[in-house]
Amino acid sequence: MKVKCPKCDAIAELGDDFSYVKCSKCSLDITYGEYVKFIAYKDAIYSDVLGDYVKDTNGAAAGTLDEW
Repeated sequence: MKVKCPKCDAIAELGDDFSYVKCSKCSLDITYGEYVKFIAYKDAIYSDVLGDYVKDTNGAAAGTLDEW
């Protein structure tokens, strides 16, 4: 699958099993979890979306990006 590289904005490859993201243009080679963190740090819109996946928000904030 093709995704946008968070480092250089070129087209990167996402592994079929979501285990890696690789960009041949800038040599980015990271896990999918690292990719999600990278995107969240780069664009605040995505970090807000991650807050939707917190298991228990009863009286607690979504946490920081480092906790993801």
